[in-house]
Amino acid sequence: MLVDDDRLVLATLSAGLRDAGYRVITAESAEEAQDLLTGSERPELCILDIRMGGMDGLSLARRLRELDHIPFIMFSAFSEPAMVEEANRTGALAYLVKPLDLPQLLPAVAAALSRANELQELRATREQLQAALDMDRAISVAIGLVMARDHVGRREAFERLRNLARSQRRKLVELCQELVDQAEKVRTS
Repeated sequence: MLVDDDRLVLATLSAGLRDAGYRVITAESAEEAQDLLTGSERPELCILDIRMGGMDGLSLARRLRELDHIPFIMFSAFSEPAMVEEANRTGALAYLVKPLDLPQLLPAVAAALSRANELQELRATREQLQAALDMDRAISVAIGLVMARDHVGRREAFERLRNLARSQRRKLVELCQELVDQAEKVRTS
């Protein structure tokens, strides 16, 4: 998605990106881009002008990062250090200075897409690790509950839970989570 309030820049860059093999969606304002995003559009990368009439590119960039996890490149006619720093804090994968030309833009787009894929893989890995930790937590807490209730050691408590899960043809983690949930209900009642 290419977002700029300058129609000439939009037309020139979008044509060049299309010629390079990219599917390009354009928006003449941050508000129009938001409308496209709330519809069915889910771009792999957004290229945003910082200064536009109405909502600026930085505000749209915050939404892209926080709500949609869509990576973005920022560009502007200004290379003020404060503006570059703000774009970096917002999460921009690159900051380009106008006037943009395709030999400058295409490598930045390729690098940003590569980096965005790496970030997505890291997010997925983090989610998988968090799910594994949550499962381990439920099993550990359930083992502790059985140990306290039945006055048995850790290994015996684990074996009892595993055998119960097998006899009920359930996953151990589901059984343990149910046991933990029941204990929390009793505790809060």
